[in-house]
Amino acid sequence: MPQPVLRTSRLVLRPLADEHLDLEAELDADAEVLRYLYGRSRSRDEVEESHRKRMAFGRVVDGLGYWMAFDGADFAGLLALQPEGGPGSAELGYRIPRKQWRRGIASEASRELLRHGFATVGLRRVFAQTMVVNEGSQAVMRAVGMRYVRNFHEHWDHPLPGAEQGEIEYELTAEQWAAAAVQGPASSAGRPPSP
Repeated sequence: MPQPVLRTSRLVLRPLADEHLDLEAELDADAEVLRYLYGRSRSRDEVEESHRKRMAFGRVVDGLGYWMAFDGADFAGLLALQPEGGPGSAELGYRIPRKQWRRGIASEASRELLRHGFATVGLRRVFAQTMVVNEGSQAVMRAVGMRYVRNFHEHWDHPLPGAEQGEIEYELTAEQWAAAAVQGPASSAGRPPSP
C-alpha cells in the first residue's frame, strides 16, 4: 500500500514528493519554526539531504512516511508518521509554517495521521517526543489524545536553550485510540508532572 492522499474537513495531506522541496526549504529557512529542533535555520543543502531521507522513509513500511499539508492552495505544514521504535510502532511529527500557527493545523492533521496509522496501516503504537520546554508541541500531543510516558535526557554536542530540562515522550496505543473513537474526543488525560 503506497502512502495515500489523506483529507480532513479543511486539509489535504499529500505524500511528500520532489515537487515539494522548495516548500521544505522555505519552512526550514525560518529559525523560529526550528527553534526546538535545530535552534537555527537550515541551508538548502541541509534541506535537500533531509528530503532524500524523508523520501526513503516512505519506502520502509507501506503507508508510512511524510506528508505535506495544504489548506486550499496554502502550504500548511510538513507531517510525519515514520516507522520508528520497532515493528508496529511509528513516530508522529509535525512542522508548521509560522503563518499557520494557532489555527489547529498540527492537531487536525495529526488526528488524521493517527486514524490512518491505526485503522489502515495497523499500527499498535504511535509516539511523539519533544523538548520539555516545547509546550506548544506537547499541547498538540495532548489534544490528539496522546498520553504522557516519560521524561528523559539526551546528550547533545551542541545543546539548545532549555535542553537541561530534558525531553518528554507521549504515546497513543491502538487500544486507547479505539476506545477514544468510541467514547468521543479525548481530554487532556495523561498530563505529565511539572518539570
